[in-house]
Amino acid sequence: MEFKKFGHKYVVRLEKGEEVVESIKKLCREEGIKLGTISGLGATNRAVIGLFETSSKEYHSKELTGDMEITSLIGNISQMDGEVYLHIHINLANEENNVFGGHLNLAVISATGEIVVDAIEGTVDREFNEKVGLNLFKF
Repeated sequence: MEFKKFGHKYVVRLEKGEEVVESIKKLCREEGIKLGTISGLGATNRAVIGLFETSSKEYHSKELTGDMEITSLIGNISQMDGEVYLHIHINLANEENNVFGGHLNLAVISATGEIVVDAIEGTVDREFNEKVGLNLFKF
């Protein structure tokens, strides 16, 4: 991972073989980013995406393999229990231009990843909400 900082924005390049979620967490820890937004694109050949089933309050994950374009990566950065908490969604297009999307659990870069992190001054925590079944912003 390489990056360049412009004010509160970080322009990040991920290399082949790097994992997206862990790389962004590492950047946040090392740079002290506690709140912000994430956007990006690139290419992957292995990703795990999830869908939250509201009726059962359970995530269902699916692993996708093969050459895929990351057509959209969007998310936010917050904190939970003093640790970096990422909430990222992704859209992936395969060789037939079929698009799959969902909550990003894991994506391994196959060519390059180009990500912009926009750090926001401040901190927003999260806490588990039993009624919803998710870790929600806590203001």
